[in-house]
Amino acid sequence: MTNPYAVLCIIGSCISLQVGAALAIQLFPHAGTWGTASIRLLMAGLILMVIVRPKFHTWTRKQWFGVALFGASLGLMNGFFYNALSLIPLGTAVTIEFLGPLALAAFLSRSMRDAACVGLALLGMVLLGIESFSGDSLSPLGVVFVLIAGAFWACYILASKNVGSLVPGQGGLAVALLIGGTLISPLSGTKALVVFTDWNLFALAMGTAVLASLIPYSLELVALRRLGPNVFSILISLEPVFAGLFGWLLLSQNLSALKISAILLVVIASIIQTVAKPGMKLPAPEPDTDSAGPLYPPARKRTLRQRLKRVSNVSR
Repeated sequence: MTNPYAVLCIIGSCISLQVGAALAIQLFPHAGTWGTASIRLLMAGLILMVIVRPKFHTWTRKQWFGVALFGASLGLMNGFFYNALSLIPLGTAVTIEFLGPLALAAFLSRSMRDAACVGLALLGMVLLGIESFSGDSLSPLGVVFVLIAGAFWACYILASKNVGSLVPGQGGLAVALLIGGTLISPLSGTKALVVFTDWNLFALAMGTAVLASLIPYSLELVALRRLGPNVFSILISLEPVFAGLFGWLLLSQNLSALKISAILLVVIASIIQTVAKPGMKLPAPEPDTDSAGPLYPPARKRTLRQRLKRVSNVSR
């Protein structure tokens, strides 16, 4: 059975991340998309560094390499996703981006059930495509950006799982956030510094850092320590639901019947993965209580007992 604590962490991450994304969109006109992503990651990293104080000077080369890959995937995933959000609605963007984790789950599991889930998600993408021709059109560049973000999302899941096993606590995440923010900061230039010139913008940036980075990535790191990457990739499909909901509540973005249908198809894929019974495992062989170990099999053991008995009889 799926760890309930891990599922609660994923739900909390989805809610926090989408509220943070809704706040981040308000920063785009001031700090730009790359600038907003960079400032958000750097602020979250600094806050977490102060809280956990990681002993990174004791890390091995393998640990540093894992954290560096984690940070790169974080930075590029967020940068491309925010560029997509500037062109297409939040709910639609997250639904398309989810193709990355879902494809990862199918690749890792390689079962008919996972193939069916991928088919349901692709059907949801077809519905979004139909709407782009019959209703609100989707920006082709925005779709490209969000597909790239989805690919880095899959990389993020694998990298986060790796860091969770290599580095104890939240220290690896703290350093990865700083690496990701620093990596994409040159793409924003000096435009992102505008958040430090106005208290309202600074408060908005701080809220985005906490809600869109610090809380969700900490919860996901905890969840990935308890779940396999394939299970996590399917359960995180709840994110498009919350993205559409908060895009409608906070950003007044249209939530049409086709968009709702597309989101539901992705959720159904998640439900199939969650409630499906795992395959039967062969029971472990019972230990041979009559065995004296690999050097003394049962037959040999009995022979030694007989010999000892004979020796004792002679001595009497």
